[in-house]
Amino acid sequence: MDLERSIGFRQQDDDRDEEKERQKLQLYINLKLASSGQPIVAGDNEEFLHTAQDLLKSYREKNRLLTDYFCPSDQRIQSFLERYLKDLPADQIPRLPGMTFVLDRHGVARELSIPLGEDEFHSDIINSYRVKQGVLHNPASDRRTTEGSFHIAEGGLPIPGDKKAVPLETFAILLKAALSPPDELLIIPFTANLENPAKMFISLLLRPVVCPEVPAQDAEKNLEIRFFAPGNLISNLDFVESIFGNGGNPFLAEFDAALDVEHWTGHTGCVILAPHLPQLTKKAVGLPHFDDANSRQRDEQMCWKDEGELYNNGMSFKITARDESGVIVTLLADNYYGYCKKEVKTQIGFSANLFGLAEEEHAGGALAFPRRNHGIEFGVDSRTREPGYSFKDVVERYGAIMDIQPEGYGIDKNFPNIIYVHQDLRMDLEEQTIQWEVNGETKTIRLQPGKTYIQPNGYKVEMHKHPSAPSWRLIGTDPEGTLCHKPCTVSGGGKSEISKSIDDTVIYGPLFVDDLQTDLDRVEEIYLHDYRDRYKPGFEHEDKDPKRRPISPRRSLGSVIKLLTPSPSYKDEYNEWLADIPPRILAL
Repeated sequence: MDLERSIGFRQQDDDRDEEKERQKLQLYINLKLASSGQPIVAGDNEEFLHTAQDLLKSYREKNRLLTDYFCPSDQRIQSFLERYLKDLPADQIPRLPGMTFVLDRHGVARELSIPLGEDEFHSDIINSYRVKQGVLHNPASDRRTTEGSFHIAEGGLPIPGDKKAVPLETFAILLKAALSPPDELLIIPFTANLENPAKMFISLLLRPVVCPEVPAQDAEKNLEIRFFAPGNLISNLDFVESIFGNGGNPFLAEFDAALDVEHWTGHTGCVILAPHLPQLTKKAVGLPHFDDANSRQRDEQMCWKDEGELYNNGMSFKITARDESGVIVTLLADNYYGYCKKEVKTQIGFSANLFGLAEEEHAGGALAFPRRNHGIEFGVDSRTREPGYSFKDVVERYGAIMDIQPEGYGIDKNFPNIIYVHQDLRMDLEEQTIQWEVNGETKTIRLQPGKTYIQPNGYKVEMHKHPSAPSWRLIGTDPEGTLCHKPCTVSGGGKSEISKSIDDTVIYGPLFVDDLQTDLDRVEEIYLHDYRDRYKPGFEHEDKDPKRRPISPRRSLGSVIKLLTPSPSYKDEYNEWLADIPPRILAL
């Protein structure tokens, strides 16, 4: 793999001039724009482009004559669409863009994302800034919404019950609309300052790995994925190619997956970005009226009563068509970057399931080390003097990594804040001393914050300040942790939760009480209160089980907060009762 063309990695000793490399890239971009019949931003390259004018015109004419020709991967996708939508009239079957700006190497997308000669680009859906490290993109959609957002076209593989089923005609209409975005979405930022900027689709080929190589047994397997995005969404492709790598020019035989039978799984994916789709109405995309809809369409709101109802209530969504042939086409109606990455992962999983003997690993976890609060003293308890370990053995084995001090302890050569101490010692926080004996003689060093003291058995002790109080304590960490791993799970399955410190759930701060027993009686009153009659008529559905008490295991922390927060849905007398609870009682 050419790492520079794929993900932009260069050799460590590469001393090429960055500015000259950017100028070459800008010339390359202008050549591609000119050969596609698009306006260019000549800059310092005007003379060269003028010299190559006849050659570019010839190339442009060839492109025009080959408008209906698809590269091999696109032809596989187009053939799938024609097969999948065969029951529709031929004029209702959309065609993929014939002329696109092909991102055939890493870095082109990044240069295209900001106007030539500028350091910023702003539009309704993206704000981009050139920074020292590269480019900073801030999309309008910076978080995902999953409720009701996964739609699947009928006619292919079975549709799970938690996904919304979409009629074939509706999918075809949405696909056609996705490939016909508004002009402002097609503007390529690189040319945005021109009076007539370039307006076209950008395309990208990815070859993500489905099954890694098994040495001496089987070669690495990957699938092909084609991305299509209106020019304004070039930053999305910059993001996704920086994760999975640029797959090269799909028009060249060397990047045709079908000719690489040893490594191709035989599956093809397609992702089309179309953030304008939520503006379409349900009627416009061919969904039936409520009276003509079946029970599933009514349950999933895939029908309309009012002609002005927006598809998916005007919210972001993704819709997928796929079948057992191994082709999958997805429309993303959002410019949230995470959807692009997530869709590639989804299509890897799709390919892995069809290919067999492979699984798209969706896992997470953490290596957890138990910690203990030793208070102001450590070493008084004999259990801290674990037998079988000595500082002498540590020096014999690892003396090369530390500087041995006259008092009989070691300082790490690379990390001077790491101190190697004896197993049988005593730490006193009030005296700020560490003491141990060597040949009957007591040795003493100063106990300091910011230092990590490691015993021969690997146990670590550090000074930690209390998060809220002005006091300090000694915190110890076990040398061996527990690997908490959650394999083969789904989004929202709790992978990241495993790696989050329990300390994040603890709130530190002072508690003020008037009379402790009286205040605790008030807390008990709140726990035992009957919450079933708190809603106004018509709002009872907001709590599925209103008889749950605040400390019920069936009630979440968020539910308790909502329970004790005034709301327009609650009766006035209940809101008044909540308002009478003093803050100190809520704190308890």
